[in-house]
Amino acid sequence: MQGETMRAGEVLEVGIEGRTGLTAELVAAVGGACDRAEDHQAAVVMLRVRGGGDDTPLPDIALLTKWESVLRRLERLPAVSVAAMWGPCAGVALDVALAADYRIAHPAVELVPRVASGDVWPGMALYRMSRLSRQAPVRQAVLFGTTVGAGDALAAGLVDEVAKEPATDAGRFVERLPGVRGPDLAIRRDLLWGAAAEFEGALGGHLAACDRVLRRQAGNGSALS
Repeated sequence: MQGETMRAGEVLEVGIEGRTGLTAELVAAVGGACDRAEDHQAAVVMLRVRGGGDDTPLPDIALLTKWESVLRRLERLPAVSVAAMWGPCAGVALDVALAADYRIAHPAVELVPRVASGDVWPGMALYRMSRLSRQAPVRQAVLFGTTVGAGDALAAGLVDEVAKEPATDAGRFVERLPGVRGPDLAIRRDLLWGAAAEFEGALGGHLAACDRVLRRQAGNGSALS
């Protein structure tokens, strides 16, 4: 179920279904998971992601801005985030997976940066993809919206493991964690990714590009969610 969460010990699980698109309920669900992790109620946030594609409903720009804000919170948690990925991952599923600390993909996973009748969606997933890798499959995905399969994603560093049972392997990864949590984890992420100011500067450009796509789709008579 979209945005469904459950707590099991110190592992908080969140289900993300990309086919239903971005909703206020999903923003609230991921935000709620961030609340609990920030309150140290969970040491690990497990993200089960799948779905999405060309027919995924588009959000409005106000909801998209809230979504990007909650994804940024996810990236700065005092808890480790692990994405278990199945099937095609587009839209919100791709957003969440790329925001996670560690990604485990089923062999049939495809990263799909397209929505809205084949348009390349210029959201922050493209920023995260290009920060993770500049290899040819990633460049082609960012520029032309081509799909990245699990093997290419692993080779390019977009995923950390490929496994037939992503959730099971994610659980094993959690068991191997040294138990580090707290502000030092967020600090190390900032050191890995660079200054926060660079991210904020990129965000404005990506939101403007998304707004252009939304306006073009509206002009073509497409329904926006």
